[in-house]
Amino acid sequence: MDLNLKGKRALISGASRGIGLAIARTLLAEGASVGICARGEEHLAEVASELSEQGTVFHKAVDVGDADSVKSFVDEAAEALGGIDIVVVNASAATGKGHQAWVNSFNVDLMSLVNFIESATPHLEASESASVVTISTTSALEAGPISTANSYGALKAAVLQHSSAQARALGPKGIRVNAISPGPIFFEGGAWDTIQTARPALYEAALASASLGKLGGAEDVANAVVFLSSPAAGHITGTNLVVDGGFTNRFDF
Repeated sequence: MDLNLKGKRALISGASRGIGLAIARTLLAEGASVGICARGEEHLAEVASELSEQGTVFHKAVDVGDADSVKSFVDEAAEALGGIDIVVVNASAATGKGHQAWVNSFNVDLMSLVNFIESATPHLEASESASVVTISTTSALEAGPISTANSYGALKAAVLQHSSAQARALGPKGIRVNAISPGPIFFEGGAWDTIQTARPALYEAALASASLGKLGGAEDVANAVVFLSSPAAGHITGTNLVVDGGFTNRFDF
């Protein structure tokens, strides 16, 4: 199936590792050019150098919770790539407890979405196949083996609400907005890599909860994101696609 992504221009936040990096790789493999951002300049530059072997890559270290920083990245990436067709808002704060964890999640998980949509909308309006994909989590949908009594699940639920509202608001401008809610995703250096070693009982509980009997990989999420980003999904907007291997006990009618 040809997703018609050749020549498309995509921005991905939180793209130096894990799911964000897998999204960038998959988009490049489909013929798109990418603009990537993350917090750490040194590692991001190394990732950009590696990705540039696949295609055109623009990169910049960005504080995604800062509106001016995001706008600079979006505008510079649009100039470097010749426009913007796709925005993937993937950056997320680490989970934690206490007041500061809530502040961090608000800034990184929610305000980064607000900042990216506000900054990218003028560029997306010029695209013939504009798409925004946001990354939420199954922790926003229901309680499970992982405690959601923290900032992560709550702010990711807000991401879903804002994504739905923006799908309605931006549809008349030809901009689609969809969300992806991954379940437990395993990749080297990720949260579930740590949990497998530090909390093996929790890891086994997650495996037992997934009807497919395994955790997903970053590429599983990337494939879903790239499809929703593509012209092949041109009549899909305002939806939340759960990528969890049957981890959640829900079915939306």
